[in-house]
Amino acid sequence: MSSSTEREAARAGPAADVGRWFSSATSAPLDGPGPTRGGPRSPAWGPMAGAEYGRQSSADQLAAGADILRDRAVAVLTGAGMSTASGLPDYRGRDAVPRSPMTYQEFMGHDLARRRYWARSTVGWEQFNRARPGHAHLALAALGEELFTPTAVITQNVDGLHQAAGSDPVLDLHGRLDRVRCQQCDALSSRSTLHARMLAMNPELAARLPALAADAAQAPDGDAEVDRTSSFRYPPCPLCGGILKPDVVFFGESARPEIVAAAFDALARAEVLLVLGSSLTVQSGLRFVRAAGRQHTPVVILNDGPTRADPDATLRLHGRLEVVLKRWRQTTGLG
Repeated sequence: MSSSTEREAARAGPAADVGRWFSSATSAPLDGPGPTRGGPRSPAWGPMAGAEYGRQSSADQLAAGADILRDRAVAVLTGAGMSTASGLPDYRGRDAVPRSPMTYQEFMGHDLARRRYWARSTVGWEQFNRARPGHAHLALAALGEELFTPTAVITQNVDGLHQAAGSDPVLDLHGRLDRVRCQQCDALSSRSTLHARMLAMNPELAARLPALAADAAQAPDGDAEVDRTSSFRYPPCPLCGGILKPDVVFFGESARPEIVAAAFDALARAEVLLVLGSSLTVQSGLRFVRAAGRQHTPVVILNDGPTRADPDATLRLHGRLEVVLKRWRQTTGLG
């Protein structure tokens, strides 16, 4: 890992609060009569009640974790805790902002929900796009060469930072925020290209972008000026006129089956499952821990705060990811 890359990671400032983009549009009906929120209801984002944060496992426990991983094939499952040091807030950590997340059904079924999503994400996109891999991303990529052999990094994150850090292979379980997918013809396109197009369609917002970004960063959730931009315009798919949606998995939506299949294949080929920075609150990630248990694969979980799979862990470790991963690198003599 080059020192220049590490310096770039250290300089990475706060990025956009992506969780704010996906907050429910409103508690009132959006487009006429009927319920605002269709489909499954998900747990609200926010810190876990009664959770203990800030614990640190002992040096002996961390060494035991390194020993389990050493010279073995490892499937790595990562969550939002990997990217907090890159300025991307998590959803259920101690500093998470309580929110009611938007569902796929809400986004697809209500024009106002789409307007609010695209207005929020337009205000925050350039800031989000400046996020760079943190020390945890870089250390994990190095450990994949120095301590163990990754069958895959299966990430629940949508920021592309594992790839930027050099991890390989990476499976984006929940998609990528830098891509846009048409819900009718399935065509993929660039989020940056769409960003430029939406700025052109909304010149008043474009002229006030820095001020709106500052307001959105400081205001409580649902109280920023951009949240009241119901006149925001967004384009249809240029190929078929369908609804454009970020190429990420919303609540109430299933992950793409080919990605899920590849992830289970990576787990089947692994001798250990390593979970980093995920509370495993949703079934999307928890199922891999449960599958590892059925195939008698050891599970090492490292997270600051509780996880839903703590009873299933072969070894449960606590601490900041960048600190623990750095210590594991030091055990190789190369870190």
